[in-house]
Amino acid sequence: MCIALISTAHPSYRLVLIDNRDEYLNRPTDIARWWPEPHSHVLGGRDMHRDVHGTWLGVTKTGKIAVLTNYREDVTPAPTAVSRGAIIKKFLAEDVGPVEDFVKNVVNTGIAKDAGGFSLVCGHIGQKLAVISNRAEDQSQVPWIAGDVVQTVGLSNATFSDRSWKKVLLGEELMLNTIRQSVENGESEDQLIQRFLDLLSHETLPREGKADDAGLEAYISDLRHSIYVPALGRKDMSGLRDDEIAAARKHEKVDIIGHNTPVRTGSPAINGSNRAKRLGVSGLYGTQKQSIMLADHQGNVRFFERTLFDENSNPVPAGKGDVDVRFKIPNPRKSTD
Repeated sequence: MCIALISTAHPSYRLVLIDNRDEYLNRPTDIARWWPEPHSHVLGGRDMHRDVHGTWLGVTKTGKIAVLTNYREDVTPAPTAVSRGAIIKKFLAEDVGPVEDFVKNVVNTGIAKDAGGFSLVCGHIGQKLAVISNRAEDQSQVPWIAGDVVQTVGLSNATFSDRSWKKVLLGEELMLNTIRQSVENGESEDQLIQRFLDLLSHETLPREGKADDAGLEAYISDLRHSIYVPALGRKDMSGLRDDEIAAARKHEKVDIIGHNTPVRTGSPAINGSNRAKRLGVSGLYGTQKQSIMLADHQGNVRFFERTLFDENSNPVPAGKGDVDVRFKIPNPRKSTD
């Protein structure tokens, strides 16, 4: 289950955002980089499993920032459902006007209703950020966070107002402690990033009573407890009998709880072994990428991404899959109330 933590508590930074992307490890995903034309002003990874090539986290040269997490639910989005990755892509890549107008359009035009469950944080660095949760009870009430308010908040696969998720509460606590300790020790930015990577790798997943190769279904109710999700399940299910595959694939009935909407194969006419080979909907599941975005008061932005597994679900040695991009926002925006 993905997690995003956002803070304005560090005195040296206008905004800090850290994120774990939890997904099937073999899901085709582009590393964080400047997007191709005509959207070369957007920096972030891209989900290559769907034609829209949406994202879960991105920032632009003008200071737009957005992060999206899926909402855990038992209803599978229809094949015609609006792509959640496309919603965040639209905000980052297009001129959507004021954030307030974009938020109203998403809620009022039915885009949010027609998409699978999600929560989206979006806005401009230095200004208040809007939180859209299309599974919130009251869609007319949009929370605003950050800006000039000193706060640290977390978001996972529930609505923003849901405070029952242990990983969110723990993440907020650890982030505040991480910032405090780093400031007290006078650490460098690189040392701060390492501390955040340690935070994003904090695992408290209950393992008692689970088989060593237990998959996502066995842990579905436990993932809300752990910030980091280790690789779960089997890397290759093609050698299993159909009945074993059916048992291992029960989680297809659950809306997968990574950042992006999975492609369902669903039809009983499809052979189980072939279905299990489909990239992005089977195999090992866990924390695939870790991202850290730092924006200081002078407009300097640093975007750091660590890839933990390659396209074959093999572990990537620490540091070998890192992306580290620095750029400057022309005119850092100040929060307006």
